[in-house]
Amino acid sequence: MNQMKDFNLNQKKILIRMDLNVPIHNGIITSHTRINKSIPTILFALSKNAQIIIASHLGRPQEGKYEKKFSLFPVFKYLEKKLKNVSMCFIKNYLNGIKKNNYSIIFLENVRFNIGEKQNNIELSKKYANLCDIFVMDAFATAHRKESSTFGICQFASKICAGPLLISEIKNLNIILLKPKKPLITIIGGSKVSTKFKLLKSLIKITDFLIVGGGIANTFIAINNNVGKSLYEPNFVQEAKKLLATQKIIMPLDSRVGTSFSNNTQSYVRKLNEIQNHEEIMDIGDQTIKYYQKIISKARTILWNGPVGVFEFSNFSLGTQKIAESIVQSKAFSVAGGGDTLSVIKLFNLKKKISYISTGGGSFLEFIEKGTLPVLSLLNKKKS
Repeated sequence: MNQMKDFNLNQKKILIRMDLNVPIHNGIITSHTRINKSIPTILFALSKNAQIIIASHLGRPQEGKYEKKFSLFPVFKYLEKKLKNVSMCFIKNYLNGIKKNNYSIIFLENVRFNIGEKQNNIELSKKYANLCDIFVMDAFATAHRKESSTFGICQFASKICAGPLLISEIKNLNIILLKPKKPLITIIGGSKVSTKFKLLKSLIKITDFLIVGGGIANTFIAINNNVGKSLYEPNFVQEAKKLLATQKIIMPLDSRVGTSFSNNTQSYVRKLNEIQNHEEIMDIGDQTIKYYQKIISKARTILWNGPVGVFEFSNFSLGTQKIAESIVQSKAFSVAGGGDTLSVIKLFNLKKKISYISTGGGSFLEFIEKGTLPVLSLLNKKKS
């Protein structure tokens, strides 16, 4: 696909679609990771003397209705501080064109305030396209959605290309998919096996060992054991049994349980055949921690998505913490992605120790499952 470096950007109006969907509470940004990862793209465009327009979404507002809590203005103010001596302005009304000005960067209000954004409305897509000479797609985390500011604009902009962050995501994830150093160990946690079943089936084909945790592991445990009040999916037990037959699934040997879904409940370590009806699995047990650590220590490539327990509760965070520490202590090339995974990395201060942290959530999982995403396919098609 075309990249920014393939075009002459001098004095060209370039619209960069970024993913600046960051958590904001009471007007204060609580995680700057996605913004900071986008800054190199902006600096590159500035170095090429481009006229920059930045677009992004934030949260899930009602289309056509302005709500202050979903405004990107706090993100604009943060970028303004980071990009010292760069003239910037923030614009709310831009769909009918942007008046000529002397600002180096024009920052657009939340695209999801625009009616038709999520429906990939054709007229809205054309309006975005009319704002620029070149469209730059740099929002990997939204590349799995067919929306006007991602997919639709690609269909109507005269020139389109991928930004550096998008290219970086693809390259690092392709290391896992196309040429991983063996053994490749995959760690998949989270609450429901149903949301990740297709992913598990895809990973079984390329991974050497697939470690499961969280509610996903509970469904595998339920094949031969009582899981009490634990979160699991009875309708997927038979499907889980088929995956287990591949002999690549690594299951817990014991579990840490409580009697209620609360941080205050006392934790007990139980063997899989000892779990009582009134108990609930909320973490992996001590024997499992050592078992998983031994497997991870031999890995040369690691893919990690999701915690292996209810890490938000201190009584049940040990398993996730120990597995996360084993990943960063290994000599393997490690890729981590997904919202809860990023929260774990932040909680245990492991950010600088993971080889690559993906900015994507759903796009991260879908790319691993399918090897491409709708917007990426369109970028490739336009190139050819």
